[in-house]
Amino acid sequence: MPQYLLDTNILSDLVRHPRGRVAAKIAVVGSQNIATSIIVAAELRFGAEKKASAKLAAQLDAILAALEVLAVDVPADRRYAVARSQLEHAGTPIGGNDLIIASQALALGMTVVTDNEREFSRVQGLATENWLR
Repeated sequence: MPQYLLDTNILSDLVRHPRGRVAAKIAVVGSQNIATSIIVAAELRFGAEKKASAKLAAQLDAILAALEVLAVDVPADRRYAVARSQLEHAGTPIGGNDLIIASQALALGMTVVTDNEREFSRVQGLATENWLR
């Protein structure tokens, strides 16, 4: 099982800079230790579609083909319910897609790699890393 779940902004940076910081970190941790969520893949594909860029879509296809893209499955639903309840009670909710990604990582015991540390840090028990800073 991979140990790192790459968030949208991390993969977006990898698409824009295929030999940048993210690629260098992947080389260190090993490509077998990284994956992304189907939620992230969907967000990125939406972005490419919105820009109507064949070049961007091709770059994205190549990146996603090289990664394991994980479906959201049980017990992520239970993790989602607990995390959302905690966040709402604290008055610190996060975006719906980010909450699903966080719940998926919690359920699988993975670390979310993101440049959006402020949002993800609100989820209790979630490990995060930022490979861009």
